[in-house]
Amino acid sequence: MNTLRRAAHVTLSVAAIAVATACSAGGTTTPAASVTGAAGTATQAPATQARDASKATAASAPHAASRTARKAGKPKLGIADITPMGEKVERVGVGFPIIVTFDRTVRDRAAAEAVLQVQAEKPAEGAWRWVSDRKVIYRTKTYWKPHQKVLFTARLSQIPGNEAAKDVSRRFAVGTANISVVDTKRHVMKVRRDGKLTKTIPISAGRGGLRRGGVDVYLTTTGVHLAMGKKRVETMTSSWLGVTDPKDPLYYKLEIPWAVRISDSGEYVHQSAGDYQFLGRSNQSHGCVRATPAGAKWFYGISQRGDVIEVTGTKRKLDWRNGWSYWQLSWNQWKRGSALPAGSASASASPSPSASPSADEDALQG
Repeated sequence: MNTLRRAAHVTLSVAAIAVATACSAGGTTTPAASVTGAAGTATQAPATQARDASKATAASAPHAASRTARKAGKPKLGIADITPMGEKVERVGVGFPIIVTFDRTVRDRAAAEAVLQVQAEKPAEGAWRWVSDRKVIYRTKTYWKPHQKVLFTARLSQIPGNEAAKDVSRRFAVGTANISVVDTKRHVMKVRRDGKLTKTIPISAGRGGLRRGGVDVYLTTTGVHLAMGKKRVETMTSSWLGVTDPKDPLYYKLEIPWAVRISDSGEYVHQSAGDYQFLGRSNQSHGCVRATPAGAKWFYGISQRGDVIEVTGTKRKLDWRNGWSYWQLSWNQWKRGSALPAGSASASASPSPSASPSADEDALQG
Protein backbone atom coordinates (compact mmCIF):
# COMPACT_ATOMS: atom_id res chain seq x y z
CA MET A 1 0.00 0.00 0.00
CA ASN A 2 1.03 3.58 -0.44
CA THR A 3 0.64 6.85 1.39
CA LEU A 4 1.13 10.22 -0.21
CA ARG A 5 -1.05 11.99 2.28
CA ARG A 6 -0.09 11.26 5.84
CA ALA A 7 0.34 12.86 9.22
CA ALA A 8 3.93 13.32 10.39
CA HIS A 9 5.26 10.09 11.83
CA VAL A 10 5.58 9.85 15.59
CA THR A 11 9.31 9.89 16.35
CA LEU A 12 10.20 9.61 12.67
CA SER A 13 13.16 11.75 11.59
CA VAL A 14 14.51 10.93 8.13
CA ALA A 15 14.42 12.77 4.78
CA ALA A 16 12.62 10.79 2.06
CA ILE A 17 14.67 9.30 -0.77
CA ALA A 18 13.35 10.00 -4.24
CA VAL A 19 12.40 6.44 -5.17
CA ALA A 20 8.81 5.47 -5.98
CA THR A 21 7.57 2.30 -4.41
CA ALA A 22 4.41 0.61 -3.38
CA CYS A 23 3.84 2.26 -0.01
CA SER A 24 5.38 5.58 -0.95
CA ALA A 25 4.72 8.38 1.52
CA GLY A 26 5.26 11.92 0.36
CA GLY A 27 6.31 15.01 2.28
CA THR A 28 8.96 15.56 4.89
CA THR A 29 9.07 14.24 8.41
CA THR A 30 9.38 15.93 11.75
CA PRO A 31 12.81 15.69 13.44
CA ALA A 32 12.94 13.47 16.49
CA ALA A 33 14.60 16.21 18.50
CA SER A 34 16.03 19.64 17.82
CA VAL A 35 17.80 22.56 19.41
CA THR A 36 15.73 25.68 19.75
CA GLY A 37 17.28 28.89 20.98
CA ALA A 38 15.40 31.44 23.07
CA ALA A 39 13.36 33.66 20.78
CA GLY A 40 13.96 37.36 21.41
CA THR A 41 11.02 39.75 20.97
CA ALA A 42 11.71 43.11 19.34
CA THR A 43 9.41 46.05 20.00
CA GLN A 44 9.33 49.31 18.08
CA ALA A 45 9.78 52.51 20.09
CA PRO A 46 6.91 54.99 19.86
CA ALA A 47 7.51 57.97 17.57
CA THR A 48 7.81 60.32 20.55
CA GLN A 49 10.72 58.25 21.87
CA ALA A 50 12.48 57.67 18.53
CA ARG A 51 15.02 60.46 18.96
CA ASP A 52 16.06 59.38 22.47
CA ALA A 53 16.24 55.74 21.36
CA SER A 54 18.42 56.72 18.42
CA LYS A 55 20.80 58.64 20.66
CA ALA A 56 21.00 55.77 23.15
CA THR A 57 21.73 53.30 20.38
CA ALA A 58 24.46 55.47 18.92
CA ALA A 59 26.06 55.93 22.32
CA SER A 60 26.09 52.24 23.15
CA ALA A 61 27.06 51.01 19.66
CA PRO A 62 30.86 51.10 20.17
CA HIS A 63 30.57 49.09 23.39
CA ALA A 64 28.16 46.57 21.83
CA ALA A 65 30.36 46.19 18.76
CA SER A 66 33.36 45.57 20.99
CA ARG A 67 31.52 42.89 22.98
CA THR A 68 30.30 41.23 19.76
CA ALA A 69 33.80 41.18 18.31
CA ARG A 70 35.16 39.53 21.45
CA LYS A 71 32.43 36.87 21.47
CA ALA A 72 32.10 36.14 17.78
CA GLY A 73 35.47 34.96 16.49
CA LYS A 74 34.92 32.21 13.95
CA PRO A 75 31.34 30.96 13.47
CA LYS A 76 30.47 28.26 15.97
CA LEU A 77 29.43 24.78 14.92
CA GLY A 78 26.48 23.32 16.76
CA ILE A 79 24.11 20.36 16.48
CA ALA A 80 20.58 20.82 15.18
CA ASP A 81 19.31 17.27 15.69
CA ILE A 82 20.21 13.88 17.15
CA THR A 83 18.26 10.72 16.29
CA PRO A 84 17.02 8.56 18.03
CA MET A 85 15.48 10.09 21.13
CA GLY A 86 16.97 9.66 24.57
CA GLU A 87 16.48 6.83 27.07
CA LYS A 88 13.59 8.59 28.80
CA VAL A 89 11.54 8.70 25.59
CA GLU A 90 12.11 5.42 23.76
CA ARG A 91 13.91 2.12 23.59
CA VAL A 92 15.64 1.33 20.32
CA GLY A 93 16.38 -1.83 18.37
CA VAL A 94 19.77 -3.47 17.94
CA GLY A 95 20.25 -2.11 14.43
CA PHE A 96 19.74 1.55 15.37
CA PRO A 97 22.00 4.23 13.90
CA ILE A 98 23.04 7.45 15.60
CA ILE A 99 22.19 10.27 13.19
CA VAL A 100 23.77 13.65 13.91
CA THR A 101 22.73 16.74 11.96
CA PHE A 102 24.83 19.87 12.42
CA ASP A 103 23.36 23.35 12.28
CA ARG A 104 25.45 24.37 9.28
CA THR A 105 27.81 23.03 6.64
CA VAL A 106 30.79 21.30 8.25
CA ARG A 107 33.94 22.67 6.65
CA ASP A 108 36.38 20.38 8.45
CA ARG A 109 34.69 16.99 8.68
CA ALA A 110 37.70 15.26 10.23
CA ALA A 111 37.87 17.79 13.07
CA ALA A 112 34.15 17.48 13.74
CA GLU A 113 34.15 13.68 13.59
CA ALA A 114 37.14 13.45 15.92
CA VAL A 115 35.18 14.98 18.82
CA LEU A 116 32.21 12.60 18.50
CA GLN A 117 32.36 9.78 21.05
CA VAL A 118 30.19 6.70 21.58
CA GLN A 119 30.34 4.70 24.82
CA ALA A 120 28.42 1.46 25.34
CA GLU A 121 27.95 -0.76 28.36
CA LYS A 122 28.53 -3.71 26.01
CA PRO A 123 31.29 -2.49 23.65
CA ALA A 124 30.93 -2.82 19.89
CA GLU A 125 33.11 -1.63 17.03
CA GLY A 126 31.55 1.24 15.11
CA ALA A 127 32.32 4.03 12.66
CA TRP A 128 30.91 7.29 11.35
CA ARG A 129 29.90 7.90 7.74
CA TRP A 130 29.15 11.31 6.22
CA VAL A 131 26.05 11.38 4.04
CA SER A 132 25.92 15.15 3.43
CA ASP A 133 27.73 18.36 4.34
CA ARG A 134 25.74 18.53 7.57
CA LYS A 135 24.87 14.95 8.46
CA VAL A 136 26.99 12.08 9.80
CA ILE A 137 25.78 8.63 10.87
CA TYR A 138 27.23 6.10 13.30
CA ARG A 139 26.78 2.39 12.65
CA THR A 140 28.27 -0.59 14.41
CA LYS A 141 30.08 -3.45 12.65
CA THR A 142 27.57 -5.95 14.02
CA TYR A 143 24.23 -5.33 15.70
CA TRP A 144 24.26 -3.75 19.14
CA LYS A 145 23.87 -6.15 22.04
CA PRO A 146 20.40 -5.76 23.58
CA HIS A 147 19.42 -4.45 27.02
CA GLN A 148 22.09 -1.83 27.55
CA LYS A 149 22.72 1.91 27.57
CA VAL A 150 24.77 3.76 24.96
CA LEU A 151 26.08 7.27 25.51
CA PHE A 152 26.81 9.67 22.65
CA THR A 153 28.89 12.77 23.38
CA ALA A 154 29.83 15.63 21.06
CA ARG A 155 32.68 17.67 22.54
CA LEU A 156 32.19 20.56 20.15
CA SER A 157 34.26 22.95 22.26
CA GLN A 158 37.37 20.89 21.39
CA ILE A 159 37.16 21.78 17.71
CA PRO A 160 39.77 24.48 16.98
CA GLY A 161 38.09 27.86 16.73
CA ASN A 162 34.88 26.46 18.19
CA GLU A 163 35.77 26.77 21.88
CA ALA A 164 32.63 28.77 22.65
CA ALA A 165 30.37 25.94 21.49
CA LYS A 166 28.39 23.89 23.98
CA ASP A 167 29.19 20.19 24.40
CA VAL A 168 26.15 17.95 24.18
CA SER A 169 25.35 14.30 24.82
CA ARG A 170 22.51 11.83 24.74
CA ARG A 171 22.04 8.43 26.33
CA PHE A 172 20.14 5.74 24.40
CA ALA A 173 18.38 2.68 25.80
CA VAL A 174 18.72 -0.46 23.68
CA GLY A 175 15.78 -2.78 24.18
CA THR A 176 14.98 -6.32 23.09
CA ALA A 177 16.75 -7.71 20.02
CA ASN A 178 13.81 -7.93 17.59
CA ILE A 179 15.08 -9.45 14.35
CA SER A 180 12.52 -10.44 11.74
CA VAL A 181 13.01 -12.24 8.43
CA VAL A 182 10.38 -11.82 5.72
CA ASP A 183 10.51 -14.71 3.25
CA THR A 184 8.61 -13.48 0.19
CA LYS A 185 8.83 -16.89 -1.50
CA ARG A 186 7.35 -18.83 1.40
CA HIS A 187 5.05 -15.92 2.34
CA VAL A 188 5.96 -15.90 6.00
CA MET A 189 7.63 -13.58 8.51
CA LYS A 190 9.55 -15.12 11.39
CA VAL A 191 10.24 -12.90 14.41
CA ARG A 192 13.03 -13.68 16.84
CA ARG A 193 13.31 -11.86 20.16
CA ASP A 194 16.68 -12.07 21.90
CA GLY A 195 17.53 -14.97 19.62
CA LYS A 196 14.40 -17.01 20.30
CA LEU A 197 11.83 -17.65 17.57
CA THR A 198 8.76 -16.03 19.07
CA LYS A 199 6.19 -15.83 16.29
CA THR A 200 5.63 -16.92 12.71
CA ILE A 201 3.21 -14.68 10.82
CA PRO A 202 1.63 -15.44 7.42
CA ILE A 203 2.27 -12.53 5.03
CA SER A 204 1.74 -11.33 1.49
CA ALA A 205 4.49 -9.20 -0.11
CA GLY A 206 4.71 -7.14 -3.30
CA ARG A 207 3.25 -8.84 -6.33
CA GLY A 208 5.34 -6.99 -8.93
CA GLY A 209 4.23 -6.14 -12.44
CA LEU A 210 4.31 -2.34 -12.55
CA ARG A 211 7.50 -0.80 -13.93
CA ARG A 212 8.34 2.88 -13.52
CA GLY A 213 11.71 4.20 -14.66
CA GLY A 214 12.98 0.68 -15.21
CA VAL A 215 12.05 -0.35 -11.65
CA ASP A 216 9.27 -2.74 -10.70
CA VAL A 217 7.72 -0.57 -8.01
CA TYR A 218 5.24 -3.27 -6.99
CA LEU A 219 8.06 -5.46 -5.63
CA THR A 220 9.07 -5.34 -1.97
CA THR A 221 12.76 -4.46 -1.74
CA THR A 222 15.10 -7.27 -0.68
CA GLY A 223 17.60 -6.29 2.00
CA VAL A 224 18.09 -5.31 5.63
CA HIS A 225 15.50 -2.71 6.63
CA LEU A 226 15.15 -1.00 9.99
CA ALA A 227 11.92 0.04 11.65
CA MET A 228 11.75 3.83 11.40
CA GLY A 229 8.45 4.61 13.06
CA LYS A 230 4.90 3.35 13.45
CA LYS A 231 1.30 4.57 13.39
CA ARG A 232 -1.84 3.06 14.84
CA VAL A 233 -3.67 3.91 11.61
CA GLU A 234 -2.01 5.08 8.39
CA THR A 235 -3.80 6.63 5.40
CA MET A 236 -2.59 4.95 2.21
CA THR A 237 -3.57 6.19 -1.24
CA SER A 238 -2.75 5.67 -4.90
CA SER A 239 -1.48 9.22 -5.33
CA TRP A 240 2.14 7.97 -5.41
CA LEU A 241 1.19 6.55 -8.82
CA GLY A 242 -0.23 9.88 -9.89
CA VAL A 243 -3.70 8.35 -9.58
CA THR A 244 -6.04 10.74 -7.77
CA ASP A 245 -9.29 10.29 -9.68
CA PRO A 246 -11.67 8.01 -7.73
CA LYS A 247 -13.05 6.80 -11.06
CA ASP A 248 -9.67 5.39 -12.11
CA PRO A 249 -9.52 1.58 -11.69
CA LEU A 250 -6.12 1.96 -9.96
CA TYR A 251 -7.43 4.48 -7.41
CA TYR A 252 -7.53 3.59 -3.72
CA LYS A 253 -7.61 5.35 -0.37
CA LEU A 254 -7.51 3.16 2.70
CA GLU A 255 -7.08 3.55 6.44
CA ILE A 256 -4.61 0.79 7.35
CA PRO A 257 -4.12 -0.35 10.98
CA TRP A 258 -0.88 -1.32 12.73
CA ALA A 259 1.56 0.23 10.25
CA VAL A 260 5.31 -0.06 10.95
CA ARG A 261 7.39 1.90 8.45
CA ILE A 262 10.58 0.23 7.16
CA SER A 263 11.79 2.54 4.37
CA ASP A 264 11.63 6.12 3.11
CA SER A 265 10.06 5.00 -0.14
CA GLY A 266 6.99 3.88 1.74
CA GLU A 267 7.26 0.20 2.63
CA TYR A 268 5.47 -0.93 5.77
CA VAL A 269 4.64 -4.04 7.71
CA HIS A 270 0.90 -3.62 8.31
CA GLN A 271 -2.42 -5.36 8.67
CA SER A 272 -3.80 -6.59 5.38
CA ALA A 273 -6.84 -4.64 4.20
CA GLY A 274 -8.91 -7.74 3.57
CA ASP A 275 -7.78 -10.40 1.06
CA TYR A 276 -6.80 -12.59 4.00
CA GLN A 277 -6.99 -15.66 1.77
CA PHE A 278 -3.67 -14.65 0.16
CA LEU A 279 -1.74 -14.40 3.42
CA GLY A 280 0.78 -17.22 3.63
CA ARG A 281 -0.03 -18.26 0.04
CA SER A 282 0.88 -15.60 -2.54
CA ASN A 283 2.22 -12.07 -2.98
CA GLN A 284 -0.55 -9.59 -3.74
CA SER A 285 0.48 -6.23 -2.22
CA HIS A 286 1.76 -3.06 -3.89
CA GLY A 287 5.09 -3.53 -2.12
CA CYS A 288 4.31 -3.56 1.59
CA VAL A 289 4.36 -6.62 3.84
CA ARG A 290 0.73 -7.44 4.67
CA ALA A 291 0.05 -9.49 7.77
CA THR A 292 -2.89 -11.01 9.59
CA PRO A 293 -4.82 -8.67 11.94
CA ALA A 294 -3.53 -10.47 15.03
CA GLY A 295 0.01 -10.75 13.67
CA ALA A 296 0.19 -7.10 12.58
CA LYS A 297 -1.13 -5.85 15.92
CA TRP A 298 1.37 -7.98 17.84
CA PHE A 299 4.26 -6.86 15.62
CA TYR A 300 3.25 -3.22 16.03
CA GLY A 301 3.18 -3.65 19.79
CA ILE A 302 6.74 -4.95 20.07
CA SER A 303 8.29 -2.72 17.39
CA GLN A 304 11.04 -0.28 18.32
CA ARG A 305 12.82 2.12 16.00
CA GLY A 306 15.99 0.42 14.89
CA ASP A 307 14.51 -3.11 14.90
CA VAL A 308 15.84 -5.28 12.07
CA ILE A 309 13.48 -6.47 9.32
CA GLU A 310 15.29 -8.44 6.62
CA VAL A 311 13.35 -9.09 3.42
CA THR A 312 14.45 -11.95 1.16
CA GLY A 313 13.40 -13.45 -2.16
CA THR A 314 12.66 -10.53 -4.53
CA LYS A 315 14.60 -9.21 -7.51
CA ARG A 316 14.44 -5.60 -6.35
CA LYS A 317 17.40 -4.66 -4.15
CA LEU A 318 17.06 -2.20 -1.28
CA ASP A 319 19.18 0.93 -1.73
CA TRP A 320 21.28 1.73 1.37
CA ARG A 321 20.14 5.37 1.16
CA ASN A 322 16.47 4.41 1.35
CA GLY A 323 15.50 5.18 4.93
CA TRP A 324 17.73 3.65 7.58
CA SER A 325 18.98 0.86 5.33
CA TYR A 326 22.62 1.39 6.28
CA TRP A 327 23.22 -2.32 6.87
CA GLN A 328 23.05 -2.78 3.11
CA LEU A 329 26.68 -1.63 2.99
CA SER A 330 29.48 -3.98 4.01
CA TRP A 331 31.58 -2.93 6.97
CA ASN A 332 34.50 -1.93 4.72
CA GLN A 333 32.19 0.09 2.49
CA TRP A 334 30.69 1.82 5.50
CA LYS A 335 34.06 2.83 6.94
CA ARG A 336 35.10 4.47 3.68
CA GLY A 337 32.57 7.20 4.42
CA SER A 338 34.56 8.41 7.44
CA ALA A 339 36.58 11.63 7.23
CA LEU A 340 39.26 10.24 9.52
CA PRO A 341 42.38 8.44 8.26
CA ALA A 342 42.14 4.68 7.64
CA GLY A 343 42.57 2.79 10.88
CA SER A 344 41.12 5.55 13.04
CA ALA A 345 37.67 5.66 11.46
CA SER A 346 36.35 2.87 13.66
CA ALA A 347 36.52 2.56 17.40
CA SER A 348 35.29 0.21 20.06
CA ALA A 349 32.74 1.82 22.29
CA SER A 350 34.15 2.50 25.73
CA PRO A 351 33.03 0.69 28.90
CA SER A 352 29.88 1.50 30.79
CA PRO A 353 28.80 5.15 30.55
CA SER A 354 26.95 4.90 33.86
CA ALA A 355 28.83 7.84 35.31
CA SER A 356 27.51 11.30 34.48
CA PRO A 357 29.30 12.74 31.42
CA SER A 358 31.03 16.09 31.55
CA ALA A 359 28.90 17.38 28.69
CA ASP A 360 25.30 18.49 29.11
CA GLU A 361 23.50 15.18 28.85
CA ASP A 362 20.42 15.20 26.64
CA ALA A 363 20.92 18.88 25.89
CA LEU A 364 18.96 18.23 22.71
CA GLN A 365 16.16 16.31 24.33
CA GLY A 366 13.77 19.18 23.91
